Amino acid sequence: MINAVVLAAGESRRMGKPKPLLRFTGGTFLGQIIAVLKLSNVDRITIVLGAEAEAIRKSVDLSGTDVVINKNYQKGQLSSLIAGIKTTPPKTQAILVCLADMPFITVEVVNEIVAKFKETSAAILVPVFDGQRGHPTLFARAVFDELLSAPPEQGARYVLYSNEQRILELQTSDSGILIRIDTPDDYRLHFGAEPTLAGNSLT
Repeated sequence: MINAVVLAAGESRRMGKPKPLLRFTGGTFLGQIIAVLKLSNVDRITIVLGAEAEAIRKSVDLSGTDVVINKNYQKGQLSSLIAGIKTTPPKTQAILVCLADMPFITVEVVNEIVAKFKETSAAILVPVFDGQRGHPTLFARAVFDELLSAPPEQGARYVLYSNEQRILELQTSDSGILIRIDTPDDYRLHFGAEPTLAGNSLT
């Protein structure tokens, strides 16, 4: 079983608005990511919420996903990853970590990652475009304990640095794996507009 874990619990301080609820075409960042994952070959989708959890529940269709509330979201991204890992079923072979501010992931890339993992059983699988590593990143169960015990200030990066020899890079032609919308300037650059929240989201 491959369990996609979407980290959507952060405070979005740099953006100034909840990033999961930012407008993406006709919906939201989080809605777009969920739609992609539902069309992909992952077996289960876990959404980790924290800041603005109730607003996100009201504004995004979370049906068909498992929602986890990270009460410790202020401790950073690793706390959300840990919350997600702890709820994965015992038969989970790997988690595919997706970030709520990276809405340009595609079904094709997700399926390529899943297929490559099933072929190789790599401990860590990272997509690469033009020599740069991107997201989503897959972590096999073999490194779950390392993720759970990683230093909070370094998070999953610590596990990557500690296991460089176990990382399998997957070359892709999709630049979307590198696009992270973290600030208002990022949003303006990629959408040509001021960052706005979708539909009946918070204002």
